Amino acid sequence: MRRLPPLSALRAFEAAARQLSFTQAAAELCVTQAAISHQVRQLEDWLGFRLFERRGHALSLTDKGRIYLAELTPAFDLLARATMRVREKEDGPLRITALPSFASRWLVPRLHGFQAQHPDIELKLTSSAELWNGMDDRFDVAIRSGIGRWPGMKSELIAREMLSPVCAPQVAAGPPALRCPDDLRYARLLHDTPKHGWKTWSEQAGVPGLDGKTGLAFDDAALALQAAVQGQGVALGRLMLAADDLRSGLLVQPFDLAIANDYSYWLIYPSAKAERPDVAAFRLWLLGQAREARRHLPAA
Repeated sequence: MRRLPPLSALRAFEAAARQLSFTQAAAELCVTQAAISHQVRQLEDWLGFRLFERRGHALSLTDKGRIYLAELTPAFDLLARATMRVREKEDGPLRITALPSFASRWLVPRLHGFQAQHPDIELKLTSSAELWNGMDDRFDVAIRSGIGRWPGMKSELIAREMLSPVCAPQVAAGPPALRCPDDLRYARLLHDTPKHGWKTWSEQAGVPGLDGKTGLAFDDAALALQAAVQGQGVALGRLMLAADDLRSGLLVQPFDLAIANDYSYWLIYPSAKAERPDVAAFRLWLLGQAREARRHLPAA
């Protein structure tokens, strides 16, 4: 007969030990920080020794805690893979969730290439900006914008994003013609969230007096780019999303000045799904497409 401590306490310890944070463990497991602390104390009482050293707000593992973590993490990964294998249908689709702007402006126009290479893999794409931590089973992989930190998930950089003014050729030609960044004072500006982007770009471009609050505002980068294509103004374009229209000539960059955005595009997925053939195939294809796209983007 196996003598095991409470599994909920093991999960709480493994998450907290892996991240050295009760707060991040609570977010990963969708419980309160107090619940994580209680479960860890329960496990320590059951084992009869301490797993963590606590010095103020700093958290570190004891020697026994480090040994226990090294054994538990592979065990939980094995359980996750076993559960995934018995729950998933062999002929089920690969379920992808992507940001609406990234899906419409970049991913969907390229998906025919993936389907041509992998006609046996069925895809189901959901456009959504909601948070996903991999704890539910609605999706297999996600494409999100962030700084690369998704606790308990694998994350791989798709592309660092650059921002630069883009507009239709007729808008660049004027009147008023856009010959230098200062000419933007007389142009209609198009915004997506966050709206401070124009302010940051104008300061780096040497146009500190540019009023970045005027013009048309959208809640999605794809809408701002579509308005720019239609000649409604100048968008501070996310160049990864604007790349196809820039190559086709529907949009132009009036100034060769791009700044790095704070956030980048990432592919994220649970570690337990990394070995699935359809996940591995999509990952290789997506990152290959992204490398090719980055070759044509200007440096920040």
